[in-house]
Amino acid sequence: MTQCTAPPSHPTPTEPPNQANATSASGFSVHRGSLLARPWCAGAAFPHKGLNLLFRERRSHRDSFSAYGCTALRICDAPWVLPQRAAHHRNRAGSVMAFRRRVGRMRRFGCHRIGLLWKGLLLFLVAAFAGQLLGIIFNKSAERPPSLFSLPSMDSLAPPLGFCQVRTHVMFLKTHKTASSTVLNVLYRFGEERGLQFALPLGYQFGYPMHFIAHRVKGYRGPRAVEFSIMGNHMRFNKVEVEKVMPADTFYFSIIRDPVALAESSYGYYKAVAPAFKRSKGLADFASDPWRYYDPRLRNNHYARNLLWFDFGLDHNSNFSLPLAKRGEAVVRRSFSLILISEYFDESMVLLRHALCWPLDAVVSFSLNARQAGASRGSFGGRLTLTEEQKQKLREWNALDWHLYVSFNQTFWEKVELFGKARMDTEVALLRTRRDVMARICLQDDGRPVEASRIQDKAIRPFQSGMVKILGYMLRPGLDNATYHACLRMIRPEIQYKDFLDAKQFPRPLQPSVLGAGSLRRELQPPRRAEQRPVRGTQSSLDRMGLGLDQTAPLAGRKRPLR
Repeated sequence: MTQCTAPPSHPTPTEPPNQANATSASGFSVHRGSLLARPWCAGAAFPHKGLNLLFRERRSHRDSFSAYGCTALRICDAPWVLPQRAAHHRNRAGSVMAFRRRVGRMRRFGCHRIGLLWKGLLLFLVAAFAGQLLGIIFNKSAERPPSLFSLPSMDSLAPPLGFCQVRTHVMFLKTHKTASSTVLNVLYRFGEERGLQFALPLGYQFGYPMHFIAHRVKGYRGPRAVEFSIMGNHMRFNKVEVEKVMPADTFYFSIIRDPVALAESSYGYYKAVAPAFKRSKGLADFASDPWRYYDPRLRNNHYARNLLWFDFGLDHNSNFSLPLAKRGEAVVRRSFSLILISEYFDESMVLLRHALCWPLDAVVSFSLNARQAGASRGSFGGRLTLTEEQKQKLREWNALDWHLYVSFNQTFWEKVELFGKARMDTEVALLRTRRDVMARICLQDDGRPVEASRIQDKAIRPFQSGMVKILGYMLRPGLDNATYHACLRMIRPEIQYKDFLDAKQFPRPLQPSVLGAGSLRRELQPPRRAEQRPVRGTQSSLDRMGLGLDQTAPLAGRKRPLR
């Protein structure tokens, strides 16, 4: 405490001055009851800025001095102030200042007094935030793929369909080796998502290679007894029998392929099934002299000649003539509203979507049942590549198929012109963009098909047949439940998908898919020698299609010239 003395020019008073107004020797005005009347220590400082010694006056100048906000002021022990009172004020001022310092430190560090429960909650939040931060840093490579259903629908970007009604009664003639498995997958997905009724075969094909009959449909109980919405498995077409199963407003369509490319694919796939292919050393050897290997009386040899013509229910062994070809073409035109072209698959899907009034996502698909280029299975040997001369010989050998392809290819592009070329280009671009996006979300290996041996899941492993390897797809891990099932529908092979739908429509313990593959393999096997016979259609069914017996009789002998 600084030593206090009275000003030298004034005696020290023994009691407070009674004058109302007085002037100190130091020049300060002394008012009654004012703190300024008190003497100050030598060198004492005034309170900090803004206070200007503005303290509440007490009733008496002897009242205690409050140190509110005054940190540097030193109080002099005037003679009229009792020593113990001065000590009391000093202690009180020191306590106040110590308390304020503690509060300042608490505020500075945020260390307010909080309950134990709140401390625990704060600690938990800090730990959770740190864990999430570390997870983001160290697990970026293991991020879950985006959900298929988080994507905006492409239908909002696609040109509008206009005022049309969605068609749910559809019959698809599934021709062989024409990308028809991919088309069937589109139908399967659409029907499954909307709970439609499928016309399914008792086995895996509708009695193929015999002409279709209605009683081959599982659950069929007579015309119109059951309303079937979608039919699409392999059959040899018979319009009269199909009409017993499908409603009157059914939309009929099919798909065809260049006979040369079709022959190449058929040879690799049916090498062990068709006797004509089995006897030849290779496709080039077969194309050079087909009659050397072909016998029309043997079952499954239909895979080796005019396979499209056969699937449409016509006689594939007839000698070519222009009147016969046009007559068969007319039968197909009367039966089918739309014929797709395999080589222009995306344009075909756009035309199909508008014909059925389906959304764009419904026709987005991955290529199924595709073969691995340049790879062969077994020891059959022979290359599948052909010279131009050999390709021309195959066109002559499959002259009826070639006529269908040329005619409907022209019709196809007429439909594209009517649809609008610019409009078609826009929708094809949208379709391909959507397919790429779905492939990145759904599939491993950047959406590329892989060998069946790499696919561990039997539910998505494709059935293998012939000398080529049939490729499949593997789903990306980490998909959410909805996206997983949507992607699974897009890659599920035909056999497994048929088993799935069959079990859904006719509940029973689901048979393993491998049994289905074995059943299909038995269907494709050639019959025993005693059962080998020429394949003919019934006269009545052929007459209904406009073809007489003289034009459908199988060829006898070899090397009949093609006219």
